[in-house]
Amino acid sequence: MLSESQVVAVRQAIEMTYTGKCTISEYQKVQKANKSTGFQEVPVITDQPCKLSFSKVASTSQGETAAMVVQTAKVLIAPDIQIKPGSKLTITQNGVTTEYSNSGEPALFNTHQEVVLELFKGWS
Repeated sequence: MLSESQVVAVRQAIEMTYTGKCTISEYQKVQKANKSTGFQEVPVITDQPCKLSFSKVASTSQGETAAMVVQTAKVLIAPDIQIKPGSKLTITQNGVTTEYSNSGEPALFNTHQEVVLELFKGWS
């Protein structure tokens, strides 16, 4: 088990690898100027340092002759950031900006959290 100072040192080392910026948005109920209720995209966290990571998984089914390659994306971000289910994450890394939605519960560690992403397809 790491001491608190070791956890802080490891967290700082991990965060030094963050080359991206993330804006987290939620689809929230708002009251319009005409007093009606509507929904709109509201940024709740902007320019949060993060790291976008990709991995490829090859899978085959019985009887298939070629492996299908699936790419998965995940974001590494500070553990104290709350990302609600259904949130939209706009991530800019290496000059490329892409919109994602989180696809489940984060893997939460003392030093960071990892959230599996999928391409954003619109608000539900």
